[in-house]
Amino acid sequence: MTASPLFPSLSANALMVRKLDTIFPLSDDEKQALMDLPIQVVELKSGQDIVRLGERPQQSCLILQGFTCVYKLSVGGKRQIMALHVPGDIPDLQSLHLAVMDISIATISPCTVGFLQHDDILRMCDRHPRLTAALWRETLIDASIYREWLLNIGQRDAYARIAHLLCELLIRLKAVGLVEDHSFELPITQEEMADTIGISAVHVSRTFQALRNNGLIETTRTRLYLPDWEGLKEAGEFDPLYLHLRGDS
Repeated sequence: MTASPLFPSLSANALMVRKLDTIFPLSDDEKQALMDLPIQVVELKSGQDIVRLGERPQQSCLILQGFTCVYKLSVGGKRQIMALHVPGDIPDLQSLHLAVMDISIATISPCTVGFLQHDDILRMCDRHPRLTAALWRETLIDASIYREWLLNIGQRDAYARIAHLLCELLIRLKAVGLVEDHSFELPITQEEMADTIGISAVHVSRTFQALRNNGLIETTRTRLYLPDWEGLKEAGEFDPLYLHLRGDS
């Protein structure tokens, strides 16, 4: 088992257990089955495709360090980022049962990912049927996040869109231990944020400045601090129900 570079005391498998346990109650036997799952750890550069639309992958990827995105391109080459994934996420679990990828997944920062062979996952699930339910729940939560993003882009203004997304990222990163005093690393460029929420990079810059001026965020080059959590939640109309986390994560 290879250690996760982001969590030196945790193996890649242990990070997967930590994440799944935030959304599904795992037994000791199920945790051990996940710990025994073979994982090949790979370092990737920023802006590198992990899997492309039209491919037929035989493996899924576990994010160990960095941020990745799900995206599609228009005929004219315009990119829409449809999801962001953080450490602990498995963004392409659907490839277990959908042979051809209808999306592309790419790194948006330097990343460490762990590849899990489909055959190994399926054998594990045959031996531990409840793990099938745990992985199914993971994909259902991805779908729930897609629905919330559709509402965010379609019915909220830019200020609320960004506030909502920042709230979501804090909750998701907190669940895997990557938030300290309402601050976290945010390795996303203005262009990537623009492709995520459907506005121009200039509009993103102006909106971040408005959030700073209103005391809702503070930023350094890659780190974000949320000094007024309640105010940011109100600005983004944020309710974490759609993330379906267990407990108060």
